[in-house]
Amino acid sequence: MKSSIEPISGGYVNLAIQGKNCRVYFETAGQGQPLLCLHTAGSDSRQYRGVMNCKAITDHFQVICFDLPYHGKSSPPEGWEQYEYQLTSQLYVDTILGVMEALDIQNPVAMGCSIGGRVVLHLALKHPEKFKALIGLQSGAHVAPYYNLEWLHRPDVHGGEVCAGIVSGLIGPHAKSGDRWETLWHYMQGGPGVFKGDLNFYKAEGDLRALVNQIDTALCPLYLLTGEFDYSCTPDDSRALAQHIAGSQLSIMPGLGHFPMSEAPDHFIQHLLPVLEQIQS
Repeated sequence: MKSSIEPISGGYVNLAIQGKNCRVYFETAGQGQPLLCLHTAGSDSRQYRGVMNCKAITDHFQVICFDLPYHGKSSPPEGWEQYEYQLTSQLYVDTILGVMEALDIQNPVAMGCSIGGRVVLHLALKHPEKFKALIGLQSGAHVAPYYNLEWLHRPDVHGGEVCAGIVSGLIGPHAKSGDRWETLWHYMQGGPGVFKGDLNFYKAEGDLRALVNQIDTALCPLYLLTGEFDYSCTPDDSRALAQHIAGSQLSIMPGLGHFPMSEAPDHFIQHLLPVLEQIQS
């Protein structure tokens, strides 16, 4: 394999989120319309490596990815050891808007997967005027717990391996071995209790079933892309969501699972490009 340097730049931004000082890592690639990418629970922005290295995207979009506090190369806020981490709807929204302000990101397209796919619904509901468009990957209004979350943070098991084991079945069956195991490696590296804390938002507090019919796609277009093999946010979950949001546009992606941008980047980008072209047009 010939050596190469990827066209991605990274750095840190220091900002206050809900009164706590945070050191947040971010990466950018390309130029043009900002495309803000939000990673899944328990992982980090490395999931978007394929998008950030796709010239067909970066010729027209400035792709911006950041690691939530506690995730990837971002630090927890000072004093984190004194309380249990739990992600909430308001904390998630405040974090996204805070990063946008700190990095001077104006009118972006925001794309999120899993918990990121849920939070774009919150953004559509509360702050549609701040976004050019929103893209929800594996996006549903609610996901009921289907395993015991206590296994995600116990002193007698390897937390990272348990997190990876739980999500391994969510990857589509056609993913290449390298992409599958890189996706799982990100989960193996998560901090103690972080995946469990994220799922407080995804499986409990962030439930939007009673509110999604209030989303107005005339204020901000909403696109939904869901992999056919996802059993966390199933295609039927996304179909039900689309039926409750007038004007939303749903596509089911054959062969893909819960982590489309990470488990099969090239395949996913084939589905993403037409959406981006429609947004730009």
